[in-house]
Amino acid sequence: EEWPETGRLALYLLGLRATCPSPDPGSQRSLVTWLKYHLEEDWAGSRRHGHPLTSYYQYGLGVLALCTHRKRVREEVIRRLLEAEHHHKFRHAGGSAVDTEAVAVLAFTCLERERLVRSRLAAELRAARRRVRRRMVEEQRPDGFFGNVYSTPWAMQVFIASNMCQLKTVYSQAMAALLKNLDAFTISATMAQVLPVLHGRSYLDIASMRCQEEADTLTPISPEPLPEVLGTMMVRLVVECSLPQCPQHPLYDQLVPAPAGASLLDVLRAAAAQETHNFTFDTQETPQGPFLIRVLGLEAQQRKRSYWQLLTDSGTSLEMGVAEYRPRDGDSIILRLSEW
Repeated sequence: EEWPETGRLALYLLGLRATCPSPDPGSQRSLVTWLKYHLEEDWAGSRRHGHPLTSYYQYGLGVLALCTHRKRVREEVIRRLLEAEHHHKFRHAGGSAVDTEAVAVLAFTCLERERLVRSRLAAELRAARRRVRRRMVEEQRPDGFFGNVYSTPWAMQVFIASNMCQLKTVYSQAMAALLKNLDAFTISATMAQVLPVLHGRSYLDIASMRCQEEADTLTPISPEPLPEVLGTMMVRLVVECSLPQCPQHPLYDQLVPAPAGASLLDVLRAAAAQETHNFTFDTQETPQGPFLIRVLGLEAQQRKRSYWQLLTDSGTSLEMGVAEYRPRDGDSIILRLSEW
């Protein structure tokens, strides 16, 4: 069964609109049609579960991308997101829902701004926006982040798009936290989320771009290589499964030697190279970088709403992916197969 490509296609259409494509609309029209199709497949394929096949995050991205291209979507599609927000369905596995809420609110704001919905529905969208903004302000962390470092740019885009940057304390704390942690944004997908915020913009601004006035200022650059760190570190790697059918004891618990400064992905590769412990894993390439899908033969399956959770030994979720996170000597990393 082919899985809906809702999120990937939505990101592509957002990027395409931002690059001021050629006046010929033929190829764009085809992509928009495919995105509408995937939105319907995303929901219809899992109607009995009451949630999209992929996630509300991807579903909201789809609605947002169509709106920035000024394409209408059926009212039922919009109401699915409204109902999910109203019944707090965005939050999963006890984690933050900031990024999903923010994507949905940006879609709601765009639909109203572009006048793609009727007045009664527009009023409901405004009420949802106010609820989400209020939650974001109430749940802002002491360090200034909304959720985590990666969901914070999404939240800030909500305040920018809603002309709510007058909440100076809230906004300035988030901006200060971002500026201190810009080195966390190392792949194109996360850079694309934070760059508009650094310029006081949101994804909604691409809907009103006048492409004939845009200067071609893009120039290729060669990134400087990361400084080489000499030496070796030891990382304790633990594999657990919290699903009912799994054993309750750790499936793997070993010290893994790796080069100092190595990423978690490099640590996993080093563990796999230790023939005596039979460690195996697989990743899948996504717009956000490599995504861990299988460890010791246990597969995370989106249709079963399972995923590999990355944790520290204190139970804190890592805020980076396997290719970005760089453990330190003596750290313990837990890979836990969980449900969301």
